Amino acid sequence: MTEAIVVADALRRVFGAKTAVDGLTFSVPRGAAVGYIGANGAGKSTTIKMLTGILKPTSGSALTCGLEPLRHRRQLARRIGVVFGQRSQLWWDLPLRDSFRALGAIHRLGRDALRDRTAELVDRLDLGEFVDTPVRQLSLGQRIRGEVAAALLHGPQLLILDEPTIGLDVLSKERLRVFLTEQRALHGTSLLLATHDMGDVRRLTERILVVDHGRLAFDGTLTQLVEQVGAERVVVLDLTDPAPPLDGIPGTRLVGVEAGGLRQRLSFGSGETTVAAILAVVARRGPAVHDLTIEEPDIEAVVRRLYAS
Repeated sequence: MTEAIVVADALRRVFGAKTAVDGLTFSVPRGAAVGYIGANGAGKSTTIKMLTGILKPTSGSALTCGLEPLRHRRQLARRIGVVFGQRSQLWWDLPLRDSFRALGAIHRLGRDALRDRTAELVDRLDLGEFVDTPVRQLSLGQRIRGEVAAALLHGPQLLILDEPTIGLDVLSKERLRVFLTEQRALHGTSLLLATHDMGDVRRLTERILVVDHGRLAFDGTLTQLVEQVGAERVVVLDLTDPAPPLDGIPGTRLVGVEAGGLRQRLSFGSGETTVAAILAVVARRGPAVHDLTIEEPDIEAVVRRLYAS
């Protein structure tokens, strides 16, 4: 069995009359990338604070990197990296490079190790143009890249990201996603990602945990979630010649006809039919398929359907 880097067992946290986290039980295998998603107030940030030793659970237990987070908070800090999208671990009036030096000293990195790791992160995150600029003068996208570099400076076993791309433009988000994918491949870093950005979930994680009012509503892959809520995929058929509407194909629903019948869109549920079966029926009707694409369900809509069920 793969060793777990995070274990939550009946984790619960109460604030006065409000139960923020209510009996969460899950584990994250070492080396995995898991998305932790839910609406505002669902309990995501509270869970992360308990897993990192910032908050004490009201009941239940947690192990992160094999340590009890609150009891072994100092030791745990050397094994994890954490980025909170709206909080900073950088020194506001210092250049990024000076923040990295200070953090290197805190984590007791040797001079050579700090130099080599800083150079790697500056290169891979394109920090070179502003690494000597005070943090207060950086754009949001530049600062977030600096935050991620700071969290990874000491080579943590686990990287925890809480809304890391909030407020970033499309280019900055994509640059950060590519970097995180590379880091996992190069260093085997485990990833726990709490986010509202479904693009992050789709691109960066292999498994998702959906939390609703502090309780675990789903644990599995995105494909399994789509199947559970009955969301539909869309096959887009580009035909060589215009054809009448391709309605009445078993297991499908015609949702669009474009360019006078040259392009047709059929939605279908994964358990109702397959693309191969659809193409077989289309071929019997006569029109030749020049090209096809599959549009996956919108993940935000899938999650909304899960909450509604």
